[in-house]
Amino acid sequence: MSKTYRSTRSSSKDTKSFEETIIQGLASDGGLFIPSEIPQVSEETLKQWSQLSFQGLALEIMKLYISSEEIPEADLKVLIERSYSTFRSKDVTPLAKDVTGKNEHLHILELFHGPTYAFKDVALQFVGNLFEYFLQRANKDLPQEQRKRITVVGATSGDTGSAAIYGMRGKKDVSVFILYPTGRISPIQEEQMTTVPDQNVQTLSVKGTFDNCQDIVKAIFGDVEFNKKHNVGAVNSINWARILAQMTYYFYAYFQATNGSPSKVKFVVPSGNFGDILAGYYAKKMGLPVERLIIATNENDILDRFLKSGVYERSDDVAATLSPAMDILISSNFERLLWYLARDVLASNDDQKAGEILNQWFTQLKTKGKFEVDSAVVKHALVDFDSERVSNAETTSTIKETYANSQNPQHYILDPHTAVGVCATKRQMAKDNDKSIQYISLSTAHPAKFAEAVNEALSSFEGYSFEKDVLPDELKVLSTLEKKLKFVEKADVELVKSAIEEELAKMGL
Repeated sequence: MSKTYRSTRSSSKDTKSFEETIIQGLASDGGLFIPSEIPQVSEETLKQWSQLSFQGLALEIMKLYISSEEIPEADLKVLIERSYSTFRSKDVTPLAKDVTGKNEHLHILELFHGPTYAFKDVALQFVGNLFEYFLQRANKDLPQEQRKRITVVGATSGDTGSAAIYGMRGKKDVSVFILYPTGRISPIQEEQMTTVPDQNVQTLSVKGTFDNCQDIVKAIFGDVEFNKKHNVGAVNSINWARILAQMTYYFYAYFQATNGSPSKVKFVVPSGNFGDILAGYYAKKMGLPVERLIIATNENDILDRFLKSGVYERSDDVAATLSPAMDILISSNFERLLWYLARDVLASNDDQKAGEILNQWFTQLKTKGKFEVDSAVVKHALVDFDSERVSNAETTSTIKETYANSQNPQHYILDPHTAVGVCATKRQMAKDNDKSIQYISLSTAHPAKFAEAVNEALSSFEGYSFEKDVLPDELKVLSTLEKKLKFVEKADVELVKSAIEEELAKMGL
Protein backbone atom coordinates (compact mmCIF):
# COMPACT_ATOMS: atom_id res chain seq x y z
CA MET A 1 0.00 0.00 0.00
CA SER A 2 1.24 3.49 -0.89
CA LYS A 3 2.16 5.52 2.22
CA THR A 4 2.32 8.82 0.35
CA TYR A 5 0.27 12.03 0.51
CA ARG A 6 -1.45 14.33 -1.99
CA SER A 7 -3.01 17.79 -1.89
CA THR A 8 -6.78 18.27 -1.69
CA ARG A 9 -6.61 20.95 -4.38
CA SER A 10 -4.32 19.24 -6.84
CA SER A 11 -5.62 17.85 -10.10
CA SER A 12 -2.31 16.02 -10.66
CA LYS A 13 -0.90 12.78 -9.27
CA ASP A 14 1.98 14.52 -7.46
CA THR A 15 2.60 12.90 -4.09
CA LYS A 16 4.83 13.64 -1.09
CA SER A 17 6.54 11.43 1.45
CA PHE A 18 5.43 11.48 5.10
CA GLU A 19 8.43 13.63 6.09
CA GLU A 20 7.79 16.18 3.32
CA THR A 21 4.10 16.29 4.29
CA ILE A 22 4.85 16.94 7.97
CA ILE A 23 7.64 19.49 7.47
CA GLN A 24 5.78 21.40 4.74
CA GLY A 25 2.45 21.35 6.60
CA LEU A 26 0.40 23.09 3.90
CA ALA A 27 0.56 22.09 0.21
CA SER A 28 2.11 24.68 -2.12
CA ASP A 29 -1.22 25.03 -4.00
CA GLY A 30 -2.97 26.04 -0.75
CA GLY A 31 -4.54 22.62 -0.23
CA LEU A 32 -4.20 20.21 2.70
CA PHE A 33 -2.36 16.91 2.56
CA ILE A 34 -4.36 13.68 2.68
CA PRO A 35 -3.14 10.07 2.44
CA SER A 36 -3.10 8.64 -1.09
CA GLU A 37 -4.98 5.65 0.36
CA ILE A 38 -6.79 5.00 3.65
CA PRO A 39 -5.54 1.67 5.08
CA GLN A 40 -8.17 -0.92 5.93
CA VAL A 41 -8.28 -2.81 9.22
CA SER A 42 -10.01 -6.20 9.50
CA GLU A 43 -12.28 -7.38 12.33
CA GLU A 44 -9.58 -9.83 13.35
CA THR A 45 -7.01 -7.03 13.61
CA LEU A 46 -9.43 -4.91 15.65
CA LYS A 47 -9.83 -7.81 18.05
CA GLN A 48 -6.05 -8.02 18.49
CA TRP A 49 -5.74 -4.24 18.87
CA SER A 50 -8.38 -4.17 21.63
CA GLN A 51 -5.83 -5.71 24.02
CA LEU A 52 -3.10 -3.12 23.40
CA SER A 53 -1.97 -0.19 25.53
CA PHE A 54 -2.47 3.32 24.14
CA GLN A 55 1.19 3.43 23.07
CA GLY A 56 1.03 -0.03 21.48
CA LEU A 57 -2.11 0.95 19.59
CA ALA A 58 -0.54 4.23 18.40
CA LEU A 59 2.40 2.25 16.98
CA GLU A 60 0.13 -0.14 15.03
CA ILE A 61 -1.96 2.71 13.56
CA MET A 62 0.99 4.95 12.67
CA LYS A 63 2.84 2.09 10.96
CA LEU A 64 -0.02 1.96 8.44
CA TYR A 65 0.63 5.58 7.42
CA ILE A 66 4.42 5.85 7.76
CA SER A 67 6.82 3.79 5.66
CA SER A 68 9.45 1.91 7.70
CA GLU A 69 11.99 3.24 5.19
CA GLU A 70 11.17 6.75 6.42
CA ILE A 71 10.95 5.93 10.13
CA PRO A 72 12.05 2.42 11.13
CA GLU A 73 9.59 0.74 13.52
CA ALA A 74 12.08 0.77 16.43
CA ASP A 75 12.53 4.56 16.04
CA LEU A 76 8.78 5.12 15.77
CA LYS A 77 8.23 3.15 18.96
CA VAL A 78 10.75 5.35 20.81
CA LEU A 79 9.09 8.53 19.46
CA ILE A 80 5.68 7.34 20.69
CA GLU A 81 6.98 6.27 24.13
CA ARG A 82 8.75 9.62 24.57
CA SER A 83 5.69 11.60 23.46
CA TYR A 84 3.29 9.99 25.93
CA SER A 85 5.69 9.73 28.89
CA THR A 86 4.71 13.35 29.69
CA PHE A 87 1.06 12.45 30.44
CA ARG A 88 -0.38 12.25 33.97
CA SER A 89 -2.55 9.16 33.24
CA LYS A 90 -1.09 5.74 32.44
CA ASP A 91 -3.96 5.32 29.93
CA VAL A 92 -2.96 8.65 28.27
CA THR A 93 -6.62 9.26 27.31
CA PRO A 94 -8.75 7.50 29.98
CA LEU A 95 -12.49 7.00 29.56
CA ALA A 96 -14.67 8.19 32.46
CA LYS A 97 -17.54 5.73 32.18
CA ASP A 98 -21.15 6.65 32.88
CA VAL A 99 -20.31 9.94 34.64
CA THR A 100 -23.88 10.64 35.76
CA GLY A 101 -24.15 7.27 37.48
CA LYS A 102 -27.53 6.67 35.83
CA ASN A 103 -26.38 3.86 33.54
CA GLU A 104 -27.01 6.12 30.55
CA HIS A 105 -24.01 4.82 28.59
CA LEU A 106 -22.71 8.41 28.47
CA HIS A 107 -18.92 8.22 28.75
CA ILE A 108 -16.46 11.08 28.75
CA LEU A 109 -13.16 10.65 26.94
CA GLU A 110 -10.66 12.68 28.96
CA LEU A 111 -8.10 14.12 26.57
CA PHE A 112 -6.62 16.65 28.99
CA HIS A 113 -3.98 14.64 30.87
CA GLY A 114 -1.01 16.05 28.92
CA PRO A 115 1.38 18.85 29.98
CA THR A 116 -0.95 21.73 29.02
CA TYR A 117 -4.24 20.11 30.14
CA ALA A 118 -5.75 20.08 26.61
CA PHE A 119 -6.45 17.45 23.92
CA LYS A 120 -3.92 19.05 21.60
CA ASP A 121 -1.08 17.62 23.71
CA VAL A 122 -1.92 14.15 22.35
CA ALA A 123 -0.80 15.28 18.90
CA LEU A 124 1.66 18.07 19.61
CA GLN A 125 3.93 16.17 22.00
CA PHE A 126 4.34 13.72 19.09
CA VAL A 127 4.76 16.45 16.45
CA GLY A 128 7.51 18.15 18.48
CA ASN A 129 9.44 14.90 18.73
CA LEU A 130 8.89 14.21 15.02
CA PHE A 131 10.31 17.59 14.00
CA GLU A 132 13.35 17.04 16.18
CA TYR A 133 13.82 13.50 14.80
CA PHE A 134 13.76 14.68 11.17
CA LEU A 135 16.12 17.59 11.89
CA GLN A 136 18.61 15.53 13.86
CA ARG A 137 18.76 13.07 10.99
CA ALA A 138 19.20 15.82 8.36
CA ASN A 139 21.81 17.69 10.44
CA LYS A 140 23.94 14.74 11.46
CA ASP A 141 27.63 15.70 11.20
CA LEU A 142 26.84 19.07 9.53
CA PRO A 143 28.68 22.22 10.69
CA GLN A 144 26.57 24.84 12.55
CA GLU A 145 26.14 27.19 9.58
CA GLN A 146 24.82 24.42 7.32
CA ARG A 147 22.28 22.96 9.75
CA LYS A 148 18.66 22.80 8.60
CA ARG A 149 16.23 24.66 10.87
CA ILE A 150 12.46 24.94 11.12
CA THR A 151 10.54 28.09 12.02
CA VAL A 152 7.19 26.88 13.34
CA VAL A 153 4.41 29.44 12.87
CA GLY A 154 0.93 28.77 14.24
CA ALA A 155 -2.29 30.51 15.22
CA THR A 156 -4.32 29.59 18.28
CA SER A 157 -7.81 30.20 19.62
CA GLY A 158 -6.56 28.99 22.99
CA ASP A 159 -5.12 25.50 23.42
CA THR A 160 -3.08 24.85 20.25
CA GLY A 161 -0.59 27.56 21.20
CA SER A 162 0.42 26.26 24.60
CA ALA A 163 0.38 22.63 23.39
CA ALA A 164 2.63 23.56 20.43
CA ILE A 165 4.97 25.53 22.69
CA TYR A 166 5.23 22.69 25.21
CA GLY A 167 5.79 20.23 22.35
CA MET A 168 8.58 22.34 20.77
CA ARG A 169 10.22 24.11 23.72
CA GLY A 170 13.96 23.55 23.89
CA LYS A 171 13.98 21.44 20.72
CA LYS A 172 17.21 21.80 18.78
CA ASP A 173 17.04 23.78 15.50
CA VAL A 174 13.33 24.59 15.99
CA SER A 175 11.94 28.09 16.74
CA VAL A 176 8.26 28.61 17.57
CA PHE A 177 6.01 31.62 16.92
CA ILE A 178 2.40 31.46 18.08
CA LEU A 179 -0.18 34.11 17.12
CA TYR A 180 -3.26 34.58 19.28
CA PRO A 181 -6.08 37.17 19.26
CA THR A 182 -5.53 39.77 22.00
CA GLY A 183 -8.09 39.43 24.79
CA ARG A 184 -9.88 36.47 23.18
CA ILE A 185 -8.32 33.58 25.06
CA SER A 186 -8.61 32.72 28.75
CA PRO A 187 -6.06 34.18 31.25
CA ILE A 188 -4.68 30.72 32.07
CA GLN A 189 -4.25 29.89 28.38
CA GLU A 190 -2.33 33.14 27.92
CA GLU A 191 -0.20 32.47 30.99
CA GLN A 192 0.63 28.94 29.79
CA MET A 193 1.98 30.34 26.52
CA THR A 194 3.69 33.50 27.71
CA THR A 195 5.50 32.13 30.80
CA VAL A 196 7.62 29.55 28.93
CA PRO A 197 11.17 30.97 29.20
CA ASP A 198 12.86 28.85 26.51
CA GLN A 199 14.76 31.02 24.04
CA ASN A 200 13.29 29.28 20.97
CA VAL A 201 9.70 30.31 21.87
CA GLN A 202 7.87 33.59 21.17
CA THR A 203 4.16 34.48 21.43
CA LEU A 204 2.60 37.23 19.29
CA SER A 205 -0.57 38.85 20.64
CA VAL A 206 -2.42 40.14 17.57
CA LYS A 207 -5.20 42.71 17.67
CA GLY A 208 -8.03 40.89 15.86
CA THR A 209 -9.85 37.55 15.78
CA PHE A 210 -8.58 33.97 15.60
CA ASP A 211 -9.64 33.85 11.94
CA ASN A 212 -7.42 36.92 11.28
CA CYS A 213 -4.50 35.09 12.91
CA GLN A 214 -5.23 31.94 10.90
CA ASP A 215 -5.35 33.96 7.65
CA ILE A 216 -1.96 35.54 8.46
CA VAL A 217 -0.42 32.11 9.08
CA LYS A 218 -1.82 30.83 5.76
CA ALA A 219 -0.43 33.92 3.98
CA ILE A 220 3.00 33.27 5.52
CA PHE A 221 2.88 29.69 4.24
CA GLY A 222 1.97 31.02 0.81
CA ASP A 223 4.93 33.47 0.80
CA VAL A 224 7.52 31.50 -1.16
CA GLU A 225 10.43 33.85 -0.40
CA PHE A 226 9.78 34.03 3.36
CA ASN A 227 9.21 30.28 3.46
CA LYS A 228 12.43 29.51 1.64
CA LYS A 229 14.41 31.85 3.89
CA HIS A 230 13.03 30.52 7.20
CA ASN A 231 11.80 26.98 6.36
CA VAL A 232 8.35 27.55 7.89
CA GLY A 233 6.65 24.56 9.51
CA ALA A 234 3.01 24.11 10.57
CA VAL A 235 1.69 22.87 13.90
CA ASN A 236 -1.91 23.97 13.47
CA SER A 237 -4.45 21.21 12.98
CA ILE A 238 -3.83 21.38 9.23
CA ASN A 239 -0.62 19.38 9.83
CA TRP A 240 -1.32 15.76 8.93
CA ALA A 241 0.71 14.42 11.88
CA ARG A 242 -1.86 15.90 14.25
CA ILE A 243 -4.75 14.07 12.60
CA LEU A 244 -2.73 10.86 12.59
CA ALA A 245 -1.86 11.07 16.29
CA GLN A 246 -5.49 11.75 17.23
CA MET A 247 -6.82 8.63 15.50
CA THR A 248 -5.44 6.46 18.31
CA TYR A 249 -7.87 7.66 20.98
CA TYR A 250 -10.93 6.83 18.86
CA PHE A 251 -9.84 3.20 18.65
CA TYR A 252 -8.70 3.15 22.30
CA ALA A 253 -11.95 4.72 23.60
CA TYR A 254 -14.06 2.35 21.49
CA PHE A 255 -12.27 -0.66 23.01
CA GLN A 256 -12.63 0.80 26.54
CA ALA A 257 -16.38 1.49 26.11
CA THR A 258 -17.21 -1.88 24.60
CA ASN A 259 -14.68 -4.03 26.50
CA GLY A 260 -13.54 -5.26 23.10
CA SER A 261 -16.88 -6.79 22.09
CA PRO A 262 -19.03 -5.49 19.18
CA SER A 263 -21.36 -2.68 20.20
CA LYS A 264 -23.07 0.38 18.75
CA VAL A 265 -20.97 3.49 19.47
CA LYS A 266 -21.44 7.18 18.67
CA PHE A 267 -18.73 9.79 19.23
CA VAL A 268 -19.69 13.39 20.01
CA VAL A 269 -16.98 15.97 19.36
CA PRO A 270 -16.90 19.70 20.24
CA SER A 271 -15.77 21.12 16.91
CA GLY A 272 -14.08 24.31 15.80
CA ASN A 273 -11.37 23.62 13.23
CA PHE A 274 -12.71 20.09 12.51
CA GLY A 275 -9.35 18.35 13.08
CA ASP A 276 -10.40 16.39 16.17
CA ILE A 277 -13.52 14.90 14.62
CA LEU A 278 -11.74 14.32 11.29
CA ALA A 279 -9.42 11.87 13.08
CA GLY A 280 -12.60 9.96 14.01
CA TYR A 281 -13.70 10.00 10.36
CA TYR A 282 -10.41 8.36 9.32
CA ALA A 283 -10.77 5.79 12.11
CA LYS A 284 -14.29 4.99 10.84
CA LYS A 285 -13.10 4.72 7.23
CA MET A 286 -10.29 2.39 8.33
CA GLY A 287 -12.86 -0.02 9.73
CA LEU A 288 -13.66 1.06 13.29
CA PRO A 289 -17.40 0.23 13.48
CA VAL A 290 -18.64 3.65 14.63
CA GLU A 291 -22.35 4.35 14.09
CA ARG A 292 -21.97 8.11 13.68
CA LEU A 293 -19.78 11.11 14.49
CA ILE A 294 -21.70 14.03 15.99
CA ILE A 295 -20.36 17.54 15.37
CA ALA A 296 -21.11 19.73 18.40
CA THR A 297 -20.74 23.45 17.65
CA ASN A 298 -21.28 26.56 19.73
CA GLU A 299 -22.98 29.68 18.33
CA ASN A 300 -20.28 29.89 15.65
CA ASP A 301 -22.04 27.16 13.73
CA ILE A 302 -20.70 27.06 10.15
CA LEU A 303 -20.51 23.23 10.28
CA ASP A 304 -24.03 22.78 11.63
CA ARG A 305 -25.37 25.19 8.98
CA PHE A 306 -23.54 23.33 6.21
CA LEU A 307 -25.07 19.97 7.18
CA LYS A 308 -28.52 21.55 7.30
CA SER A 309 -28.32 23.72 4.16
CA GLY A 310 -25.36 22.69 1.98
CA VAL A 311 -24.06 26.28 2.15
CA TYR A 312 -20.53 26.89 3.43
CA GLU A 313 -20.37 30.61 4.19
CA ARG A 314 -17.69 32.64 5.86
CA SER A 315 -18.38 35.72 7.93
CA ASP A 316 -16.27 38.19 9.91
CA ASP A 317 -18.83 38.31 12.68
CA VAL A 318 -17.37 35.88 15.23
CA ALA A 319 -19.52 35.45 18.33
CA ALA A 320 -17.46 35.52 21.56
CA THR A 321 -18.77 32.49 23.47
CA LEU A 322 -18.03 30.61 26.70
CA SER A 323 -16.14 28.02 24.57
CA PRO A 324 -13.58 30.33 22.86
CA ALA A 325 -11.44 27.60 21.27
CA MET A 326 -14.45 26.95 19.00
CA ASP A 327 -15.01 30.61 18.09
CA ILE A 328 -14.05 29.91 14.50
CA LEU A 329 -15.99 30.67 11.34
CA ILE A 330 -13.84 28.81 8.81
CA SER A 331 -13.03 25.23 9.84
CA SER A 332 -9.68 24.57 8.19
CA ASN A 333 -9.78 20.77 8.30
CA PHE A 334 -13.27 20.58 6.83
CA GLU A 335 -11.52 20.86 3.45
CA ARG A 336 -10.25 17.31 3.87
CA LEU A 337 -13.76 15.94 4.35
CA LEU A 338 -15.04 18.03 1.41
CA TRP A 339 -12.43 16.38 -0.82
CA TYR A 340 -13.77 12.91 0.03
CA LEU A 341 -17.37 14.07 -0.47
CA ALA A 342 -16.49 15.59 -3.86
CA ARG A 343 -14.65 12.44 -4.94
CA ASP A 344 -17.35 10.00 -3.81
CA VAL A 345 -20.41 11.94 -5.01
CA LEU A 346 -19.40 14.25 -7.86
CA ALA A 347 -16.15 12.90 -9.30
CA SER A 348 -17.00 9.19 -9.69
CA ASN A 349 -14.05 8.29 -7.41
CA ASP A 350 -11.62 10.20 -9.63
CA ASP A 351 -8.98 11.78 -7.35
CA GLN A 352 -7.86 14.33 -9.92
CA LYS A 353 -11.43 15.49 -10.62
CA ALA A 354 -12.04 15.84 -6.87
CA GLY A 355 -9.09 18.26 -6.69
CA GLU A 356 -10.58 20.37 -9.48
CA ILE A 357 -14.01 20.52 -7.80
CA LEU A 358 -12.47 21.50 -4.47
CA ASN A 359 -10.45 24.24 -6.14
CA GLN A 360 -13.65 25.68 -7.64
CA TRP A 361 -15.42 25.65 -4.24
CA PHE A 362 -12.56 27.43 -2.47
CA THR A 363 -12.19 29.98 -5.25
CA GLN A 364 -15.89 30.79 -4.73
CA LEU A 365 -15.35 31.01 -0.96
CA LYS A 366 -12.52 33.49 -1.53
CA THR A 367 -14.32 35.62 -4.12
CA LYS A 368 -17.96 35.39 -3.01
CA GLY A 369 -17.59 34.47 0.66
CA LYS A 370 -19.48 31.20 0.24
CA PHE A 371 -20.17 28.16 -1.90
CA GLU A 372 -23.10 25.76 -2.10
CA VAL A 373 -22.93 22.02 -2.72
CA ASP A 374 -25.43 19.68 -4.30
CA SER A 375 -27.94 18.10 -1.88
CA ALA A 376 -26.45 14.67 -2.74
CA VAL A 377 -23.16 15.82 -1.16
CA VAL A 378 -24.91 16.72 2.11
CA LYS A 379 -26.84 13.44 2.04
CA HIS A 380 -23.55 11.56 1.70
CA ALA A 381 -22.01 13.52 4.61
CA LEU A 382 -24.97 12.62 6.80
CA VAL A 383 -24.13 8.92 6.45
CA ASP A 384 -21.15 9.51 8.76
CA PHE A 385 -22.07 12.74 10.54
CA ASP A 386 -24.81 14.57 12.38
CA SER A 387 -24.58 17.96 14.09
CA GLU A 388 -25.93 19.98 17.00
CA ARG A 389 -25.64 23.68 17.85
CA VAL A 390 -25.35 24.58 21.54
CA SER A 391 -25.93 28.06 22.98
CA ASN A 392 -24.06 29.79 25.83
CA ALA A 393 -27.06 29.33 28.14
CA GLU A 394 -27.17 25.58 27.36
CA THR A 395 -23.41 25.34 27.96
CA THR A 396 -23.79 26.82 31.45
CA SER A 397 -26.80 24.68 32.36
CA THR A 398 -24.97 21.50 31.20
CA ILE A 399 -21.99 22.28 33.50
CA LYS A 400 -24.51 22.82 36.35
CA GLU A 401 -26.55 19.67 35.68
CA THR A 402 -23.52 17.43 35.31
CA TYR A 403 -22.05 18.74 38.57
CA ALA A 404 -25.35 18.26 40.41
CA ASN A 405 -26.14 14.81 38.98
CA SER A 406 -22.73 13.14 39.12
CA GLN A 407 -21.55 11.77 42.45
CA ASN A 408 -19.24 8.93 41.43
CA PRO A 409 -16.76 9.31 43.06
CA GLN A 410 -17.35 13.10 43.24
CA HIS A 411 -19.03 15.97 41.41
CA TYR A 412 -17.83 15.85 37.80
CA ILE A 413 -16.78 19.26 36.46
CA LEU A 414 -16.90 19.98 32.73
CA ASP A 415 -15.02 22.68 30.89
CA PRO A 416 -17.31 24.73 28.57
CA HIS A 417 -16.14 22.99 25.36
CA THR A 418 -16.80 19.58 26.89
CA ALA A 419 -20.18 20.90 28.05
CA VAL A 420 -21.07 21.73 24.43
CA GLY A 421 -20.31 18.09 23.60
CA VAL A 422 -22.27 16.68 26.55
CA CYS A 423 -25.30 18.87 25.75
CA ALA A 424 -25.21 17.64 22.14
CA THR A 425 -24.86 14.05 23.42
CA LYS A 426 -27.98 14.36 25.60
CA ARG A 427 -29.93 15.61 22.59
CA GLN A 428 -28.72 12.68 20.49
CA MET A 429 -29.67 10.23 23.24
CA ALA A 430 -33.19 11.67 23.39
CA LYS A 431 -33.44 11.57 19.59
CA ASP A 432 -32.17 7.98 19.30
CA ASN A 433 -34.03 6.59 22.31
CA ASP A 434 -31.89 3.45 22.01
CA LYS A 435 -30.39 1.98 25.19
CA SER A 436 -28.03 -0.26 23.23
CA ILE A 437 -25.91 2.69 21.99
CA GLN A 438 -22.75 3.72 23.85
CA TYR A 439 -22.07 7.48 23.63
CA ILE A 440 -18.52 8.78 23.92
CA SER A 441 -18.34 12.54 24.40
CA LEU A 442 -14.87 14.00 23.96
CA SER A 443 -13.54 16.19 26.77
CA THR A 444 -11.10 18.52 25.10
CA ALA A 445 -9.74 20.57 28.02
CA HIS A 446 -9.42 20.64 31.80
CA PRO A 447 -12.04 22.92 33.44
CA ALA A 448 -9.29 24.93 35.17
CA LYS A 449 -8.48 26.57 31.84
CA PHE A 450 -11.87 28.30 31.75
CA ALA A 451 -12.40 29.69 35.22
CA GLU A 452 -14.94 32.34 34.21
CA ALA A 453 -17.35 29.93 32.52
CA VAL A 454 -16.99 27.24 35.20
CA ASN A 455 -17.47 29.71 38.07
CA GLU A 456 -20.48 31.27 36.35
CA ALA A 457 -22.11 27.84 36.32
CA LEU A 458 -21.05 26.53 39.73
CA SER A 459 -20.53 29.41 42.18
CA SER A 460 -24.12 29.08 43.48
CA PHE A 461 -23.43 25.53 44.76
CA GLU A 462 -22.72 25.35 48.47
CA GLY A 463 -19.17 24.24 49.22
CA TYR A 464 -17.90 24.73 45.65
CA SER A 465 -14.45 26.31 45.37
CA PHE A 466 -12.52 26.83 42.12
CA GLU A 467 -9.18 26.85 43.96
CA LYS A 468 -9.95 23.65 45.87
CA ASP A 469 -12.11 21.67 43.41
CA VAL A 470 -10.74 22.65 40.00
CA LEU A 471 -7.35 24.35 39.86
CA PRO A 472 -4.31 21.98 39.76
CA ASP A 473 -1.19 23.11 41.67
CA GLU A 474 0.78 23.21 38.42
CA LEU A 475 -1.50 25.93 37.03
CA LYS A 476 -1.68 27.91 40.30
CA VAL A 477 1.92 29.09 39.97
CA LEU A 478 1.56 30.45 36.41
CA SER A 479 0.27 33.86 37.49
CA THR A 480 3.46 34.44 39.53
CA LEU A 481 5.80 33.86 36.57
CA GLU A 482 7.25 36.50 34.26
CA LYS A 483 5.49 36.88 30.89
CA LYS A 484 7.22 37.00 27.51
CA LEU A 485 5.06 38.29 24.67
CA LYS A 486 5.07 40.75 21.80
CA PHE A 487 2.05 42.86 20.80
CA VAL A 488 1.16 43.26 17.12
CA GLU A 489 -1.10 46.31 16.86
CA LYS A 490 -2.90 45.23 13.69
CA ALA A 491 -3.82 41.92 12.02
CA ASP A 492 -1.35 42.50 9.19
CA VAL A 493 0.86 39.86 7.60
CA GLU A 494 3.79 42.23 6.99
CA LEU A 495 3.80 43.38 10.62
CA VAL A 496 3.82 39.76 11.78
CA LYS A 497 6.63 38.80 9.38
CA SER A 498 8.71 41.74 10.67
CA ALA A 499 8.07 40.66 14.27
CA ILE A 500 9.17 37.09 13.47
CA GLU A 501 12.39 38.26 11.75
CA GLU A 502 13.18 40.61 14.62
CA GLU A 503 12.79 37.81 17.19
CA LEU A 504 14.74 35.29 15.07
CA ALA A 505 17.65 37.74 15.02
CA LYS A 506 17.49 37.95 18.85
CA MET A 507 17.47 34.14 18.99
CA GLY A 508 20.58 34.17 16.80
CA LEU A 509 18.83 32.25 14.01
